[in-house]
Amino acid sequence: MGLSKTFSESDISVHSTFASRYVRDSAAKYKMPENSTPKEVAYQMINDELMLDGKPRLNLASFVTTWMEPECDKLVMDSMNKNYVDMDEYPVTTELQNRCVNMIAHLFNAPLGESESAVGVGTVGSSEAIMLAGLAFKRKWQNKRKAEGKPFDKPNIVTGANVQVCWEKFARYFEVELKEVKVTEGYYVMNPEKAVEMVDENTICVAAILGSTYNGEFEDVKLLNDLLLEKNKQTGWDTPIHVDAASGGFIAPFLYPELEWDFRLPLVKSINVSGHKYGLVYAGVGWNIWRSKDDLPEELIFHINYLGADQPTFTLNFSKGSSQIIAQYYQLIRLGFEGYRNVMENCHNNAMVLKEGLEKTGCFNILSKDVGVPVVAFSLKDRSRHDEFEVSELLRRFGWIVPAYTMPADARHVSLLRVVIREDFSCTLAERLVIDITKVLQELDKLPAKNGNNCDTCVNGHEENNGKKNGSTKKTEDEIKRDIATHWKNIVMAKKANKTMLSCS
Repeated sequence: MGLSKTFSESDISVHSTFASRYVRDSAAKYKMPENSTPKEVAYQMINDELMLDGKPRLNLASFVTTWMEPECDKLVMDSMNKNYVDMDEYPVTTELQNRCVNMIAHLFNAPLGESESAVGVGTVGSSEAIMLAGLAFKRKWQNKRKAEGKPFDKPNIVTGANVQVCWEKFARYFEVELKEVKVTEGYYVMNPEKAVEMVDENTICVAAILGSTYNGEFEDVKLLNDLLLEKNKQTGWDTPIHVDAASGGFIAPFLYPELEWDFRLPLVKSINVSGHKYGLVYAGVGWNIWRSKDDLPEELIFHINYLGADQPTFTLNFSKGSSQIIAQYYQLIRLGFEGYRNVMENCHNNAMVLKEGLEKTGCFNILSKDVGVPVVAFSLKDRSRHDEFEVSELLRRFGWIVPAYTMPADARHVSLLRVVIREDFSCTLAERLVIDITKVLQELDKLPAKNGNNCDTCVNGHEENNGKKNGSTKKTEDEIKRDIATHWKNIVMAKKANKTMLSCS
């Protein structure tokens, strides 16, 4: 006699996830569920929600790397379970980190002897690196002031208003006044002359940015160094420079080798760079390099031995994965100087393709510079009817994530769009983006203006009248709403009609 079995509703082995009870209940959001969930179901539930995220490679808002070779991906997965700080247990990982530090230090022209090791540390991105650099400057300044018998309770940093928010975090968390040089319309980075004017005896350093987040522009570190040298000579101070090269540090050495911004300048004492930006590694790795041991106060370095051996550490974090460190080493030896130069040249060339395509539309002002991070920042010439935020919103329908934002204080009336050209953004994608931006402009021109002003509009590179006379009366709010509703209704009906035709063919 054959045995029969009645399967319970929770027995996932007899039916698919979507035939089970799990899809009828909302996923846990605030409290851990009482019972376990089959692994297939847990995976499917999370994967389904993640489908609603944007595609990383079409996220043109981010500087962070979104593609690596499969071989590097495999190294990342193989080292996910290694704790980076267990130096005695994972000595090879520690050695690879030290190799990265030395390679990057030489790339930045650190004044090292033939067999001298560089002073630096791997971090969780440039944010941690900036915190560590700032702490080193603060402690060194305090020690000097104490030795001179002078007050040491009011340190400050001078930088531009265009700095990344991590500088504001450092200032607030570690009680340092942030003195910002305001940007102005047409000049969106720190003015070196104004920065040096703001320096006083309490300034622990001046922070320059090699690749502004707003438009990718390099600040003039050479001019800053020269002006600050003169001021130090006049005052007897020794105010140093830190270079925030989060974005530009892996670009300038390959595209602009003659540009002096690094340790070739005597006042540059430390440099941070993001391995997970143009260092071509997935998110989670940064580097901070010091000019010499004298620039990193010894009292900031901790020595521990409870993981098996004496381990010097200077970090805000402790336990962290080894994957990105290993991935960085892979990229450095895999690509070499030649490979990095080719990648950066491609990024620059594709940025120029996008820039020229946008210029041909006749609708945009370009706010980025040809020399800098491969970023194309642009604003509408005519904002009387529609703005950059509407362009950004409609581009999402094509899959593109292009941020719209405003400039810092004193230029906040300037709004713009920004496209970051990364390694995996090809010439074909640049051309495709121009086509889709043009479609968005044409669609916006068919919509009533936000303010009801149907002025001449910009389409396909020239001014095109929309049929209204200059003296036409301004529409009421209700009329505008009706026009918008009618426009979108026509689009929906056209799509339905198109689908019907396709199904009948």
